[in-house]
Amino acid sequence: MTQRARAAIIGSGNIGTDLMHKLRRSAVLDAAAMVGIDPDSDGLARARALDVAVTAAGVDGLVEMSVFDAIDVIFDATSAGAHRTNYARLQSFGRLVIDLTPAAIGPYVVPAVNLASVSAHRNLNMVTCGGQATIPIVAALGSIAAVHYAEIVASIASRSAGPGTRANIDEFTKTTARAIEMVGGAARGKAVIVLNPAEPPMIMRDTVAALVATTDESALAGAVAAMVADVATYVPGYRLRQDVRIAAVPEGDPRRRLVGDVGALAQVTVFLEVEGAGDYLPAYAGNLDIMTAAAVRVAEQAVPAGHLAGAAR
Repeated sequence: MTQRARAAIIGSGNIGTDLMHKLRRSAVLDAAAMVGIDPDSDGLARARALDVAVTAAGVDGLVEMSVFDAIDVIFDATSAGAHRTNYARLQSFGRLVIDLTPAAIGPYVVPAVNLASVSAHRNLNMVTCGGQATIPIVAALGSIAAVHYAEIVASIASRSAGPGTRANIDEFTKTTARAIEMVGGAARGKAVIVLNPAEPPMIMRDTVAALVATTDESALAGAVAAMVADVATYVPGYRLRQDVRIAAVPEGDPRRRLVGDVGALAQVTVFLEVEGAGDYLPAYAGNLDIMTAAAVRVAEQAVPAGHLAGAAR
C-alpha cells in the first residue's frame, strides 16, 4: 500500500498551524512533525491532540526526532531571518524544503505560473501571500501583451498577521516586487501591504494595476479569467471581485513616467479577494489560506507518483 510522503512543519504559529490542517487532508502528504520554540504554543498543542510528533527545540530538535529520517518534505513557516538559520542546518540532509517566508534563498515558485521550471531545486520560496495572489494575474496579462509596470496592493486583516508576518514587512515588499518581475514577467514591479484593523475583520483583498502594451481587451480579460480559475483549483476562495478594467493611457499622462517612451499603453486593473477555508483562523484569513494551499500544491507536485515515504533512506 502506497504511503503518503511525510512532512515536517517548522513554525507553530498561524501559518504553520493552518498548513498542518491542510496536510492532513492531502492524499499525497501527511503531517508527521511540527516544530516550534514555545512549548505552550497553540499550534503545538493542536498537533499533539492530532498525534503529530512535536518538539519545542527548534530545528535542532527536529533533526534529533526519531521521525526525522522518514521526513521527505520540510515546510518552514517561521520568518525570513529564522529560515536562513534553519536552512543552513538542514541543507546537508538533502530534503525538499519549502520556504513560506520572504527569505528567498531558493527560486520563487507560484504554482499556476512556474512550478514545472523550478521543481528540481531543493529549496523553493513561496514568495508572499500577496505574491501568490497577484503574480498569476501579472503573468496572465504578460501572456497577451508586454507588461511594462505592475503594482500590487495586498490588504489583509490585522488579526491574521502573526509575529512572523509583522517582522517581515520590509522583506514582503522587496521579495514580492522582485517576484512580480522574475515570475510575473513585468519589466518593473512594486508591492504594498496593508494591515487593516477593521472590525469585523475584512477578508484578504488584492489589487493589481498594470501598464501594458495596448492589445485586444477581450483577450486580456479572458487571460485573467482563465488564470483565476486555475488558481481557484487549489485555493477555492480565490476570485475576482468585479470585472477587469482596461483603459487607454493617453500621451502626456503622468503614469507614462513609470515606463518611458513605449508607444501605445493601457492600464489594466484587477480586483481580487481571497476567502480562507477556515482551517485555523476564520474565513477572513485568506492570506494564510493562499500561502498554505499553494505550498501544499507545490509539495504534492514535487513528490513522485507512487512515492513511499522515506523509502530511499
